[in-house]
Amino acid sequence: MKKFTVVFLLIFVIGWILIACSTPPTEEMNKAQDAVLRAENDADAVTYAGNTLIRARDALAKMKTEADAKRYDTAKNYAAEAIALAERAEAEGKAGASRARDEAAALLNSIPGLLAETTNSLNAARQVDNIVLDYNALSGDLDSARRTYGEAQQSLLAENFRDATTKGQDVRSRLAGINARITDASIAIARKK
Repeated sequence: MKKFTVVFLLIFVIGWILIACSTPPTEEMNKAQDAVLRAENDADAVTYAGNTLIRARDALAKMKTEADAKRYDTAKNYAAEAIALAERAEAEGKAGASRARDEAAALLNSIPGLLAETTNSLNAARQVDNIVLDYNALSGDLDSARRTYGEAQQSLLAENFRDATTKGQDVRSRLAGINARITDASIAIARKK
C-alpha cells in the first residue's frame, strides 16, 4: 500500500509538472501585447525609437509563433523580451523628443540675431553707390525668411520638432544666400575701384 501511494504521488507530481509546462503563458503574452501596443501608440517612440519598436514587434511575433508551436517556455522568454523592448522604445522616444526639442529650440534661438544681421547688411548695401543688387528680390527673400521663422516657432510650440528644425534650417540657408549675394556685390564694386 505504501509503495502504491508513493508511485501514485510520483505520477501525480510528474503529471502536474507536465500540465504546468504545457499551459500557455497567457498572462505574460497579454502583457507583452499590451506593452508593444502602448509603444506603438506613443508618438515619440514611433518617431525617435523606430528600430527598437521594430525589434519589440519582432519579439512579439516570435512569441506568438512559439506559443502556436506549444513551446511555451520559449514563448514566455519572447514575451519578456517584447515587454523590455517596448519599454525601451518608450524611454528612447522620450529621450529623442527631448533632444529634438532642445536642438530645435537652440536653432530657433539663433535666428533672430541672423535676421537682424541680414536686415542691417541689406540696409547698409542700399547706402553703397553703384552696387548692383535686386533689392526687391532680396527684401522678398528676407520677408519669406521671417514668415518661415514664424512658422518654425509655431511648429516648436506644437511639439513638431522635426518640422521646426527643417524650417529653421531653411531660414538659415535663405539668410546665408542673401548675405552671400550682398557680399558678392560688395566684392564686385571693390574690384572695380
